[in-house]
Amino acid sequence: MSVTRVPLLPTQVSPPQFALSERAPHEFAGVECWALPVLPAGEADSGVAAPGAQEAAQSLGLDLLGALEASRATGKAGEVTTVPANADGVRLVLLIGVGEQRPQDFRRAGAAVARAVKDRASVVSTIAALDPGTALEPFVVGAMLGSFGFHWRSNGPKERPVGRIVLAGLPAGAANNSRLDLDRAVALGGAGWRSRMLCTVPSNLKTPAWLAEQAVELAGSAGLGVRIWDERELAADGFGGLVGVGQASASPPRLIQLDYTPAKSLRTGKAAPRHVVLVGKGITFDTGGLDIKPGEGMLTMKRDMTGGAVVLATMAALADVGCPVRVTGLVAAAENAISGNSMRPGDVLVHYGGRTSEVNNTDAEGRLVLADALAYAVHRLDPDALVDVATLTGAMKVALGLQTGGLFANDDALAGALSAAGTAAGEPVWRFPLVAEYEDKLASKVADADNAAGGAGAITAALFLQHFTGTVPWAHLDLASVGDSPTERFEWTTGPSGFGARLLLNWLGSPTPLEGVR
Repeated sequence: MSVTRVPLLPTQVSPPQFALSERAPHEFAGVECWALPVLPAGEADSGVAAPGAQEAAQSLGLDLLGALEASRATGKAGEVTTVPANADGVRLVLLIGVGEQRPQDFRRAGAAVARAVKDRASVVSTIAALDPGTALEPFVVGAMLGSFGFHWRSNGPKERPVGRIVLAGLPAGAANNSRLDLDRAVALGGAGWRSRMLCTVPSNLKTPAWLAEQAVELAGSAGLGVRIWDERELAADGFGGLVGVGQASASPPRLIQLDYTPAKSLRTGKAAPRHVVLVGKGITFDTGGLDIKPGEGMLTMKRDMTGGAVVLATMAALADVGCPVRVTGLVAAAENAISGNSMRPGDVLVHYGGRTSEVNNTDAEGRLVLADALAYAVHRLDPDALVDVATLTGAMKVALGLQTGGLFANDDALAGALSAAGTAAGEPVWRFPLVAEYEDKLASKVADADNAAGGAGAITAALFLQHFTGTVPWAHLDLASVGDSPTERFEWTTGPSGFGARLLLNWLGSPTPLEGVR
């Protein structure tokens, strides 16, 4: 059995626990819910197929195939047919469509199970047994993320995730072989859960200092190195972007650094041959500054630190996915507030390393804090690859809608690896061009660049950041299009999505994440 390492607030709910078994559902005493797979009809079939339904029907005295026929089930991924039961402690049988049995279908099936069994103690399912090598990981990830919930109610949550999910009916000998797969799956699902939790915490608690405390806590549990800069150290070391954005707030800025070293390097004492730096935007609340947002535009701004949450969640799970390279995570955390000390339009900030920015829009603050962290990474950390993650531009929503993230990169191999990892994880991204002809839009009359370049907003924001990356292979993930899910849909729950953590972990957990990267 495996559980996530998620730091929980006193009022926060816990994700499900998981167990592996070769036994059939009817061999479990006291498990009140069964979840069985349903396949679409084949060309020669008159109806859907439900592996294990006949045995379950005999055990419970139910006509499960008749229930599928009566409900006109199609077997599409995530479809749920509910059959009440009252035998041997079983109260509910769920017949869950698994579609074409692709990873995304199993994720959707897992999420459907999780939603159908909330507030119950346990469920036993044979869905992962269809093909443990293909189904187990996405089913578990879907079940975890479909379970996500958060509350701050005095009398407890409206609903809780199911306490325990038993992955039953595995082939003989497969339970032990599947344990590593389960641990990896729980790490991936837990990273998404952690990201969502951090993004959902309200900003009266979630200050830059609080976010830094969370980083210290997860560093201790995950065996990471940690360093935190406070506002005085940031000013002394020349992080002018972070200081400028955070200077109006009563909650001063922080720079968070976490360091992961692969287990092999720890054992041998030899440094890992390659080094990746992840940089996350950590704006814990964004009023827009003096260029203030409309009230409605602020309603989701407690999650303007999505990029930082994704980086923290990724760093916490690197050991669990067997990441073979050294990784440093940087989170530039600040609150973009309004006071007599606010950053003004026309101000000029001096970033780490000396490059200057004219602030012609105080609501384009994310690129200002990212710039400092990127420059620090290039000047001090000697990375082989650099990836930043941010909910950066509203233009990304216009370009891509709400189900695909944006990707920019100066290296084709890095872009290809991230894109493939996103597709595999169920977090797809679309690559945009770094159009050199738009560089003139960044021109400032008094500084090296204007932070409010007009037109082609997502591209010019990426071009602004590129100047701080030197010659390092670099990718920019603009997740403004996918930082929130407006509805419950498959593994996505309404609210912050945690999009990006699974993508990064699929990439960094591969045997050769930097293969082909110059």
